[in-house]
Amino acid sequence: MNVLIVEDDPIISKSLSLALSDEGHFSDICGTAEDGLIAATDHCYDAIILDINLPDSDGIRLSKTLRGSKIKTPVLIVSGRTSTTDKVVALRSGTDGYLTKPFDRQELVANLTAIVRRHNGHSDSIITTGPISINLSTRTVSVAGIEVDLTGKEVLILEVLALRKGVTISKTQLINHLYNGRDEPELKIIDVFVCKLRKKLADRANGKNFIHTIWGQGYSLRDYPVPAH
Repeated sequence: MNVLIVEDDPIISKSLSLALSDEGHFSDICGTAEDGLIAATDHCYDAIILDINLPDSDGIRLSKTLRGSKIKTPVLIVSGRTSTTDKVVALRSGTDGYLTKPFDRQELVANLTAIVRRHNGHSDSIITTGPISINLSTRTVSVAGIEVDLTGKEVLILEVLALRKGVTISKTQLINHLYNGRDEPELKIIDVFVCKLRKKLADRANGKNFIHTIWGQGYSLRDYPVPAH
């Protein structure tokens, strides 16, 4: 996942970023609601973590602004407030989850994964496309019930394609998902990763390929294989 963290406390934001990084996810950090709104508008994130107390606003108000701006990215509020009223107000503002501080990193990642799954129409942690099954919790992939040995980047590519199944994901979006702006290689590296990923999956799926190339746009994971030419 590529996550936007909107948190003004540098110690907490760094801790959140490290927790995500340890689980193989990427993050950007903003310290104000204004910067958070700009980042959420300009970039494509899988989820947003909002602190409820920000120096120029609060997470609930920012959540309402995001929804009013037609930004549908899943939002997780993190707060030290434990009252039911605060939680209800936050959820009614358009947020997708509410996590009370303190929490451990596994709880954070589990909550984020759950709201992203729900946002993309998946009720559990396994997405199935033809004979291919992607377990979002264990980050393992199997074809016809047999696990496939994929590299970390191959799993990340398949994960983002699976979470947005049927949607065309551009090479730029995949680069951002893999590298998050850090030492990014040329876009053509995505073609190399996808080629290897396709072969590994096809070898176990009787030669069938479920990753469609949308020429000039990117790639899309679908429930039906690419027709043979």
